[in-house]
Amino acid sequence: MVKHIVALKLKENAGGKSKDENARMLKREIEGLKSKIKEIRTIEVGINFNPAADAYHLVVVAEFSNKKDLDTYQNHPEHQRIVGIMKEVHDTRVVVDYES
Repeated sequence: MVKHIVALKLKENAGGKSKDENARMLKREIEGLKSKIKEIRTIEVGINFNPAADAYHLVVVAEFSNKKDLDTYQNHPEHQRIVGIMKEVHDTRVVVDYES
């Protein structure tokens, strides 16, 4: 199994929306990928409530059967559409992919 974890620090305001509005929008959009990309085994989006200055605002945890399925997901047009949205609303992104 392959796990894909992404954490984002969001801009205070972007695209005419607040950080909180963008976090909720991204959660809906990303979790909606499960019904559009069959390679996703599980996907979860968490919105952070920890107020620490170094905390990230949003995390994505997804599971795939193998690296090929992760690659298919990453190149899927629906995922790429959301990547474009993410680029507009985040300042910092970290990612970890690993096999378990």
